[in-house]
Amino acid sequence: MDHLTHGCVLLLDGTPDRRRGLLPNPTAHAIAGAGPRGFLAAGTADVVQLPAMAGPQSVLAYLRDAATVPGPLLVWVTGHLMVPARKGGEVHLALRDSTPATVRYTGLPWEWLTRALGEHTGPTLLLIDAEADARTWPHVTAAVQDGRFTAGLAVCGVVTPSPDRAPGEAAPYTRAFLTALGLGHPTAGPVLDPALLHQHALGQAGLPDGPLVLQHGTTGPVLANPAHAAPAPAAPAPAAPEEPAQPSAPAREEDALPRILAAANAGRHNEAAAMAAAWEQQVLRRHGPRSAEAGLWIEVRADLARLAGDHPRAAELWMSAAANRLARGGPTDSEAVAALKRAHYCWQQSGERASLLAPALLALWEQVPGSLDAAADVRARLGEVPRPVSR
Repeated sequence: MDHLTHGCVLLLDGTPDRRRGLLPNPTAHAIAGAGPRGFLAAGTADVVQLPAMAGPQSVLAYLRDAATVPGPLLVWVTGHLMVPARKGGEVHLALRDSTPATVRYTGLPWEWLTRALGEHTGPTLLLIDAEADARTWPHVTAAVQDGRFTAGLAVCGVVTPSPDRAPGEAAPYTRAFLTALGLGHPTAGPVLDPALLHQHALGQAGLPDGPLVLQHGTTGPVLANPAHAAPAPAAPAPAAPEEPAQPSAPAREEDALPRILAAANAGRHNEAAAMAAAWEQQVLRRHGPRSAEAGLWIEVRADLARLAGDHPRAAELWMSAAANRLARGGPTDSEAVAALKRAHYCWQQSGERASLLAPALLALWEQVPGSLDAAADVRARLGEVPRPVSR
């Protein structure tokens, strides 16, 4: 892998939504909140999110621009597929103003997307988690069967039947794929095989009946392996933590994380949390509570809480991580905003405890420019909770 290569992640949210001011669909929001820059096997990367886009020409311009990057290109498509109500059955990705009657003019023809990505000279991966209604389904099926849908690209993903009501959480395939991508594999080297992640996601997702499973082609080094340990430096390793967990933490931080993630992936969540807490204590003693190193271990514990299904705790930890980054990098720090988006996603899954966490989350969003939609979402949730009667 060339660590000097510059890549791009493009997130396309194909969700028709005329309710202006709302957050993107939960699937797109989960992807954006998972730190897409870290997905790529590249030294540097651009991340472009296109939520609720209006006009196919605008989206095409972004696709063409993304295709000019020299390194790996990941395009993740969520939302709805449609065909025009009249005159043919060409599959389109629905955009903000699309309806079956208007999608011929307001949606993105799928052929435009595949043709633009075909111009990319570096490794390319198209990930898809989309929905299609009963009228669109046979047209998508035909396009998949005759190869028009993949058009020679490396593609993984699913198309599922449109549900009766809008989902309240991210689609199961995306959740499973993000979990596998975030954990990585300790022995897979620096690059992950998308096909293996895809198969893992299919096995874990519990998809509804009758999905269209998409797996085509092979790709080069696109997805980075977060569990890959870099070669050990020549300098002596630091001492082991004073409070080792079972199995005891290794001597180097770069070796600790793969073991922690492996424990979490095996369902040993208490063990993973104990190891992470032990390393965090050592980092706090070495670097201090306001250091970037301490902040990173808060983020590790936050993700472990999410993997264990404790979304309220994960939200609290991601908020702490976001506050840490905001204090160090200011309100325009992209990694601070990414941590805050992850906090927001976990908060949305926090059930009855969401109302207790909402004021702290709102206070953080109010520090970030251009976050009116997110802040409005929190305020709306607070408005749904009856105020206590003063006595």
